[in-house]
Amino acid sequence: MSRVSPVSESITGEERTNMNIRYILVTTLIFLVLIAAGSTGSANPLTRPTILGTHHMVACGHWLAAYTGNRILEKGGNAFDAGAAMVLAQAVLEFDLFGLGGEVPILIYSARDKKVYSIDGNMAAPKGVDFQWFVDRGITAIPGDGLLPAGVPAVVDAVVTLLDKWGTMSFTEVAADAIHYAEDGFPMYNSFRNNIIRMEERFREEWPTSAAVFLPGGRVPDFGEIFVQKDLARTLKRLVEAEQKALAEGKSRSEALKAVRDRFYKGDIAEEIVKFQAENAFKDDTGEAHTGNLTLEDFASYSAKIREPWSVNYKGYEVYKCGPWTQGPVFLQQLNLLENFDLKSLGYNTADYWHIITETAKLAHADKDKYYGDPDFIYVPKEGLLSKEYAKERAKLIDMKKARNEHTPGDPFPFEGKKAMEEDITRVAQNANNYSEQAALAYMDVNAHDTTGTRAIDKDGNMFSATPSGGWFTSSPIIPGLGFVLGTRGQMFHLTDPDAAKAYRPGARPCTSLTPTLVLKDGKPFAVFGTPGGDTQDQYTLQTFLNVVEFGMEIQSAIDGPKAVTYNFPSLFYPYTQRLGAMSVSPGVPQDVVDELARRGHKISYLKETFTDATTMIVIDPETGVLHGGASPARDKQYVIGW
Repeated sequence: MSRVSPVSESITGEERTNMNIRYILVTTLIFLVLIAAGSTGSANPLTRPTILGTHHMVACGHWLAAYTGNRILEKGGNAFDAGAAMVLAQAVLEFDLFGLGGEVPILIYSARDKKVYSIDGNMAAPKGVDFQWFVDRGITAIPGDGLLPAGVPAVVDAVVTLLDKWGTMSFTEVAADAIHYAEDGFPMYNSFRNNIIRMEERFREEWPTSAAVFLPGGRVPDFGEIFVQKDLARTLKRLVEAEQKALAEGKSRSEALKAVRDRFYKGDIAEEIVKFQAENAFKDDTGEAHTGNLTLEDFASYSAKIREPWSVNYKGYEVYKCGPWTQGPVFLQQLNLLENFDLKSLGYNTADYWHIITETAKLAHADKDKYYGDPDFIYVPKEGLLSKEYAKERAKLIDMKKARNEHTPGDPFPFEGKKAMEEDITRVAQNANNYSEQAALAYMDVNAHDTTGTRAIDKDGNMFSATPSGGWFTSSPIIPGLGFVLGTRGQMFHLTDPDAAKAYRPGARPCTSLTPTLVLKDGKPFAVFGTPGGDTQDQYTLQTFLNVVEFGMEIQSAIDGPKAVTYNFPSLFYPYTQRLGAMSVSPGVPQDVVDELARRGHKISYLKETFTDATTMIVIDPETGVLHGGASPARDKQYVIGW
């Protein structure tokens, strides 16, 4: 295989050889661990062992990206350097789930600052069109495919912001492995290949630029075949070139990082993106062909934002989430609701337990639907939504004997602690959705969305938790010469009421499903975790968190345990499916419990697999300082590496 060109290479030829040797050793170790975990007489009857470490740990959606994160830490980088390197590697290795044109909300804990920060790595809507633009064209919903839902890609600036503020390494160093995986290739694996197969017809008939990448030689790559993405490698090299040029001119590290983001957002890369989406129209779910609406000004004015995270204290655990530009606060609202019930007395995996979990999720997600949006554009009643008293009042709606199969947002304004202005209150009108369940489910069958995850903790206690997503190759065509696609997160804006929290607004950021989690215990680092799963992300991860802090499970057991989710609220994704009363449980929920839940009025179905979510989690034992890591076996590639 060809080597990475010297201009982008941050590791020597000897280090590259050592890297390949260590890759073989790591792969062999993973294989042996899997055999040991599944062998007869194993101490852990579940899927994998909980990984333990004393120095550092990484967990993410692909084993090679985890290897990359671990390599960065071994070279002396911190958790933020490792997180940046893994995210870039995942944009290559997991392109069916996340690409360079997507989004990456990030939570970090800085041991230096003793503070948690949130990086808003969310796309921004084009400024040149407004709500009325869609109305005038008879578009009642922004589709989930094509170019119409495209916003300004967030990943590059989010990574640069992370490195500039808290990292220690250069972009060149953290991008080296991503370039290697793109230029020299990586072995094709089943889930990636299956998504190519699913998209093959559209590639051939509608998206020839995608066919050129994903159907090399006119065919689907075989399992284990080395898959290369030359254009994507060249794009990453162009960013490296910008940094190297700035450094050669005597610029500082920070100035050189700024040169990276400027080449993407103000240079030739932005020009090529804007030209492609302005000059090409592709058919989308509206039934018509549309171009994109992005301009060079949209790119030049974009920046990732450092925002204050939202948090609540749950029994001594300080739980942090990104704000209402994500669905993250539902996790916090649900914890507040659950504090009104004795979960241990209800008993794990009982009908009462799952009933409370489901009913509190319905209430929290109803508030998400009505109130969450970009806080730079709408008033979000944060104090009221996170109020313990508000949660206590909302909890009174729960009937232990009967499911509440209604969509009932609350009124947090009396709990704001200050009188909200009348115009603020009127700007959170509830969204209306007029899509049949049958049509919505049919759309989702052929337009699946997905996500990955990235976690790291270093020897100093720095913590990184991110949920990279969007820019996946399944919903938009490849931009020729650049090797990536534009994201489609614009589908999360609504076109039913211009005053609604989630209404399309020029330049705004949609309320995204992406929701990493970070937890401190008594002010000290405790856990980072998250999962893919669209609207169900925070339902799955909250249950895993409760398995650890309420029921004392070790990490892998907490991840592998039975789960249950509700779909009582409108989905954030087009076409906004809502299934009142619907509840899905994993096969690990006992049949008598399922029968009792059905008797209480829950509309029960089973989740497709035994292991449903794809949670990755790292926890620091507060007594010993030992790192405990786990990764769900629900996917064919995610893993944990600890030392």
